[in-house]
Amino acid sequence: MRKQNGFSLIELLIVVAIILIIAAFAIPNLIRSKMAANEASAVASLRTINTSEMTYNNTYPGTYGTLAQLGPGGATCTTSSSANACLIDNTLANASSATTPKNGYYFTIGGDLIGNYTTFAQPSAPGSTGTRSFCSDQTLELFYNPTGGACTTSTGSPL
Repeated sequence: MRKQNGFSLIELLIVVAIILIIAAFAIPNLIRSKMAANEASAVASLRTINTSEMTYNNTYPGTYGTLAQLGPGGATCTTSSSANACLIDNTLANASSATTPKNGYYFTIGGDLIGNYTTFAQPSAPGSTGTRSFCSDQTLELFYNPTGGACTTSTGSPL
């Protein structure tokens, strides 16, 4: 009788099955932790936008800026102006639609931008990049909608 070298097909199938079982437990946890990180990034970005809006309003009294106005207007900031205040980075300034998100969220600024503004953070792929949506306004208080739908400062839950 010859001595076998290597592994049998059954042994290899058992090892592959064990790896798949471990992956079945690990992957959902990985996705949940990625969504939690995306949500934390969205909250931090809203805080950055709020700080930038206050700085913009102090520099150019009576008005608040759009994302494009708060950003550098290009990859780098050359000269600060009301059109490109260089207060936020280019990635955040361009994260204005679901097709160009920053860490799974996109941001919009609403309101008349003269006496008030409201910032919104929506997941670019709800249920995949995040589950909650966030919003804030000139009061600097952050709110969230746990379902990922429209967030308003009057109906959202304080963060």
